[in-house]
Amino acid sequence: MKLQRQELKDLMKHKMMQAGLHEDHAETTAEILTWSHERGYASHGAVRVEYYSERIFKGGITVDPKFTWTQTGPSTGIFDGDNGIGYVIAKEGMEKAIAMAKESGAAIVGMANMSHSGSIGYYTEMAAKEGLLAISFCQSDPMAIPYGGTEPFYGTNPISFAAPTADERTVVFDMATTVQAWGKILDKKSKHEPIPADWAVDEKGLPVTDPNLVNALVPIAGAKGYGLMMLVDVFSGVLLGVPYGKHVTSMYHDLSEPRQLGQMHIVIDPARFIGKEEFEKRMSACLDELGAVPAAEGYGKVYYPGERAVMRRDRYYATGGIDVVDELVDYLKGDAIHFDRYDHKNRFAE
Repeated sequence: MKLQRQELKDLMKHKMMQAGLHEDHAETTAEILTWSHERGYASHGAVRVEYYSERIFKGGITVDPKFTWTQTGPSTGIFDGDNGIGYVIAKEGMEKAIAMAKESGAAIVGMANMSHSGSIGYYTEMAAKEGLLAISFCQSDPMAIPYGGTEPFYGTNPISFAAPTADERTVVFDMATTVQAWGKILDKKSKHEPIPADWAVDEKGLPVTDPNLVNALVPIAGAKGYGLMMLVDVFSGVLLGVPYGKHVTSMYHDLSEPRQLGQMHIVIDPARFIGKEEFEKRMSACLDELGAVPAAEGYGKVYYPGERAVMRRDRYYATGGIDVVDELVDYLKGDAIHFDRYDHKNRFAE
């Protein structure tokens, strides 16, 4: 079913308010979920609403959080979210980082004690829209083995960066540090299809092609991805004093308990280096040159990070709206707050 942007956003906002989230926090969360869904990141869009609603309803997300901002230096600070909804905390943390970077040239802002914050590319794009460079790291619960191991230790631990240009284009890169997301494996499982041998492992840590035998995901590029997972966890977990590595709370184990996640934003003002105008001019030239690289067979062209997401968004609106699964629309329009699908499930929500 196709929905207009505002309709989808309003439905998600209303459902989370039904669960107990206050209007301003529901508004911010729904906006970022819509941003993800309209760019083709459906796994971080409307499908997340029932999970959030169940956690909000059961008390695992604080609906009246007492936010605390502590500036620890000219360019550093910690934003404690009191286990409120992660989207609001990550957004307000980035607003702090943007203001600080404009004042001092750079900012490193940690957000502690928060819940899941969705597509972290949204937050780095916020900085790029202000003419700044940004990097964000966010830890998640264990579902990937460390290189050479058999038991999950780190999460998908995403990394994002964004940069402005001299025109309307914005570079937004957002990736998990696992080869593949669980959602892709679940899709293969539902279709009774095998998965590539480099996606996941069984209980012995051996590559597996049967999606029913998956025990853990694997890091991208073996030891290199493992190192990136650790980097993310050090910056957004160990450094902020929240649970790290295998101690990060499960997304699904107990939805009445807070998650205490951490996230880190790093923002830099290019005016303090090569200069804002020169930086943006060079970025635009770089994207032009990338687009002119001859494409390999089957690829069409070389895209810059974030380009295809904007193309998907524009295609949605050119063809009548955002595609949303009918069952999901029925849930968003219905009276039920949630269906007890997620509480006390394993790391794969099973």
